[in-house]
Amino acid sequence: MKIVDIKPYVIGVPQRRNWVFCKLVTDEGIAGWGECPAPWLRENTLAQAIHELGQRFVVGQDPFNIESIWEALYKSAGSYRAAEQSQHSHHLQHPGVFHGQVVGSIEMACWDIVGKALNQPIYKLLGGVKNEKLRAYTYLHNVADWRAGDAPETAGPAALRVVEAGFTLFKFDPIPGGSAYHPSVRSPREISLKELRYTDAVLKHMRDAVGDECDIAMGTHGQLNTHSAIRFAKILEKYDCLWFEEPVPMENVDEMARVARHTTVPIAQGERCSTKWEFRRLLETQAAQILQIMVGQNGILESKKIAGMAEAYNAQVAPWMACGPVNAAANIQLDVTCPNFLAQEGIGRMRGIYAAVLEEPIRVEQGYILPSTKPGLGIGRVKEEVLEKYPYHP
Repeated sequence: MKIVDIKPYVIGVPQRRNWVFCKLVTDEGIAGWGECPAPWLRENTLAQAIHELGQRFVVGQDPFNIESIWEALYKSAGSYRAAEQSQHSHHLQHPGVFHGQVVGSIEMACWDIVGKALNQPIYKLLGGVKNEKLRAYTYLHNVADWRAGDAPETAGPAALRVVEAGFTLFKFDPIPGGSAYHPSVRSPREISLKELRYTDAVLKHMRDAVGDECDIAMGTHGQLNTHSAIRFAKILEKYDCLWFEEPVPMENVDEMARVARHTTVPIAQGERCSTKWEFRRLLETQAAQILQIMVGQNGILESKKIAGMAEAYNAQVAPWMACGPVNAAANIQLDVTCPNFLAQEGIGRMRGIYAAVLEEPIRVEQGYILPSTKPGLGIGRVKEEVLEKYPYHP
């Protein structure tokens, strides 16, 4: 079997970010699908990279040779030919978040082909079923219309709506300002006493509303400096938050480890990490106890290796997912196999366009994902006739 064609798709999703899909086709007519998980502002560049690298390193290859394809794509990020001609390995560059998505989406599509060719879901080929259903969670605003800055007294009813929707875990960000990685955001920054008091009030209303029926996870998108994150964590401890996500920018892992040493709330990190080498650093420094692996940025097999590393450190995995349903399906294949699986992020109950583009939609019932038993990614085919209805929008 050989891969004979590769095609990227850029999809404009109403009221959401654009999605970037990748389709591989073999000489036996089997199609496999992948997705870039974080294409924001770079959708067309990613699509072009998928096409160019796919033509050079993927077309003509056997899709079963996933390790070989992954390595070729990984090394293509840097001075690949120069490194071949040199005795110095430092000529190779780290692939980074952008290039990692190209690698991950193509690798994901290869696995989809392999599973379909063998008539097995991917998880059967990665160790089989460990988790028959998967605890799901969502951002608060995907179920209840509540965002940072809203009145604290409205937070309790919003949290209760998440519980009524069947979830036992939700995540939110109480600090207005967005991600530290947005060009307009000044970070890392000092948090004000007013913001601390606001967070305390919001969490009190939430915990009073849901009691012990629901876990609360916290994200700040790396906005805070180290001492502010430690002060912030003291508030989270009062309400038994399940995790503190990206307390400080991840460029300095030692400072994230400093935060971890000063709080009983587990630190979650991983959506901006590529490959086992960056996750190794998080584990060795004890900077994070919950790894939010971005499967589409690493690849399914690489993510399985990372989850295995985490298991050796008694760390858990809660894969990141704030994109489209193909990437979500890849995360599910990983989750089913992991003894240290904690929870899977999603967009509400994955309805609407998330279900419309798939032949076999993802099932989320009473706060749990029910993994598909269908071959490959378990989604059947992606409906290209539906994709055509959603052209790219800036």
